Amino acid sequence: MKASQFFISTQKEAPADAEVVSHQLMTRAGMIKKLGAGIYSYMPMGLRVIQKVEAIVREEMNRAGAVELTMPVIQPAELWQETGRFEKMGPELLRIKDRHDRDFIVQPTSEEVVTDIARQELRSYKQLPKNFYQIQTKFRDERRPRFGLMRGREFIMKDAYSFDRTGEAAQASYQVMAAAYRRIFDRFGLRYRAVAADSGAIGGDLSEEFQVIAATGEDAIVYCPGSDYAANMEKAEALAPAALRPAPSNGMAKTPTPGKSTCADVATLLGVPLATTVKSLVLATDELNETGEVANSQVWLLLLRGDHDMNEVKVAKVPGLNAGFRFATGAEIDAHFGCKPGYLGPVGLQKPVNLVVDREVAVMADWICGANEPDFHMTGVNWGRDLPEPDVVADLRNVVEGDASPDGKGLLAIERGIEVGHVFYLGTKYSKAMDATFLGEDGKPAHFEMGCYGIGITRLPAAAIEQNHDERGIIWPDALAPFTVVVCPIGMDRSPEVKAAAEQLHGDLIAAGIDVILDDRGERPGAMFADWELIGVPHRVTIGDRGLKAGQVEYQHRREVAATQVAVADVLALLKGKLGA
Repeated sequence: MKASQFFISTQKEAPADAEVVSHQLMTRAGMIKKLGAGIYSYMPMGLRVIQKVEAIVREEMNRAGAVELTMPVIQPAELWQETGRFEKMGPELLRIKDRHDRDFIVQPTSEEVVTDIARQELRSYKQLPKNFYQIQTKFRDERRPRFGLMRGREFIMKDAYSFDRTGEAAQASYQVMAAAYRRIFDRFGLRYRAVAADSGAIGGDLSEEFQVIAATGEDAIVYCPGSDYAANMEKAEALAPAALRPAPSNGMAKTPTPGKSTCADVATLLGVPLATTVKSLVLATDELNETGEVANSQVWLLLLRGDHDMNEVKVAKVPGLNAGFRFATGAEIDAHFGCKPGYLGPVGLQKPVNLVVDREVAVMADWICGANEPDFHMTGVNWGRDLPEPDVVADLRNVVEGDASPDGKGLLAIERGIEVGHVFYLGTKYSKAMDATFLGEDGKPAHFEMGCYGIGITRLPAAAIEQNHDERGIIWPDALAPFTVVVCPIGMDRSPEVKAAAEQLHGDLIAAGIDVILDDRGERPGAMFADWELIGVPHRVTIGDRGLKAGQVEYQHRREVAATQVAVADVLALLKGKLGA
């Protein structure tokens, strides 16, 4: 490819709404162009990156035995009504009507459609297992689209769906996909972690996220440096403390804390560690009658250590809270505690509440909590003496760095990541909702056991940039770069020797199957180099008159600060070696 035949459109400045590095650099490098909120055109330079992502994904999916198809972007609402997601999914699901006033949706994912295909086409156990996948446009009406391709409304996703006879067979299909994902992300050349993820209301333990490591990542990844343990923050278990609860050493007392309504402020005022304080979180659950109105509500008090944060996914697994909860209203809090938030605690309640205590709090002694009176806290509180032993003790909190690893092999560390893939065992969630069955060996109908597997095709390049960039621009891994090699001739329009050498190398690289672009635009060296550093092509060969007279050209990798002199006769072999490595 010659630059004069391609389309290169770099910019010196990023748009004002570009908040993250990937959005800034993809826009400046001419890879994407904003059309509307969360909607982008993929320009030629960016499309080449996306196509390379797709090619690797397609090769590995085919290698794993998955079969490609394409499902419609516009789907009838009837299928989504069968699973209840037409109503439940909320405003992220874009609902539209056709000229006949029939309801349709713009697909955010395709479980319903692929299950409909399966129930029509996969009639016998002899046709199983099957795994269908597509690389297709999706749309989710994000309330606040931002960060360019990281959180857009329209995007490209690879979504796959496996169908099996039994749960055991489905888990085997899951493992095949998990292995394929590891091959895919290895080939991308990115630093990533496969982390255990929470399976939500579906249950089970088979769910993994693939996270590209980046300091700007939205997700916290928990891992053990001394083992293979890794999980996302929602899934990571905070183990119960090994030490027994100390004996009380102080009497309980109501202590003035004027104007100090947070655990941190109270700890500072009293000159004690924040870890000696306990925070009170008040939740409520509602029971509905047949008409959908609230018939009865219950109030719950959760106790966590003052330096810990509540994990809502874990809380949602507590019996009684697992059907759904909300934060209590001011009126509910006042009725049970006789006080506004900031000074709440379990001592001296106006009305009973359902008490749930975090594992850490259950073994604390002489702790501090709100006194249910403004400007006062209780100090020296102890279980068994000042309060009954807690009935419900659960893991309610986010883990913190230095906690014991659940596998017993060291201490936990935390880093940031960007989710770019997810593998998930679904079970019969969709097949039962849509009565999708096959005839088993016994001649009886059985529901398909399913799995689903997604990769954010257009999100992945953005995640790669967040991990690989510097002050000059993008630094692509070889597998993702729009061009792997750029040939930069100096004064090509003035020197027949430079022109001939550049075109010869360009032709040789093409013949060797190397993805190369020859910059024949006649730009000055500074502008030319700045463009390719911004775009992030990993390998650059510079050809000039002075070097040619000495039989040399310059090679420089995008991560290197200086060029290396290479004999003209050796440069092709050098590039082949580097790309082979």
